[in-house]
Amino acid sequence: MAEPWVLDRLLRTDAEAMLAIFNHYVLHSFAAYLEEPVSVEWMERLLDEASGLPAIAVRDPDGRLIGFSLLRPYMSRTAFPRTAQITTFLVPEHTGRGLGSRLLARLEHAAREAGIDTILAHVSSENPGSLAFHRRHGFAECGRFRKIGIKNERRFDVVWFQKRL
Repeated sequence: MAEPWVLDRLLRTDAEAMLAIFNHYVLHSFAAYLEEPVSVEWMERLLDEASGLPAIAVRDPDGRLIGFSLLRPYMSRTAFPRTAQITTFLVPEHTGRGLGSRLLARLEHAAREAGIDTILAHVSSENPGSLAFHRRHGFAECGRFRKIGIKNERRFDVVWFQKRL
């Protein structure tokens, strides 16, 4: 049976759809650290940061964006040319179905082809689903900044993960 979604290239024209997905997590979870929704310009800057690195879209059969994953440089590309930071979000109704795993596998393959050998992720300690996802997919916790974040008057740790490809 064919999969009900398609993985393809994330485009700048996806910025508004990305915005809707991301802002859901801003308002309803600790998956995004911000407390206020962001603008389409903010999302376009994120896409600009990711320029030249793998960026994958997940679309439903009608072509609507239902998730995305992208890599962006970690600090200075001159000092860390083979290291990238990952950002991934799916619409809530499509989580827990293996789509994130497929998306990550595709992104890792594209990362290897782009010369990336290390992927970093930072996750809120108040996001147990993402913490478990990263651990399950071979990311190792490599650092934790304790109680540095505050969202909705609640303090949280920022947990850093690393995966060598």
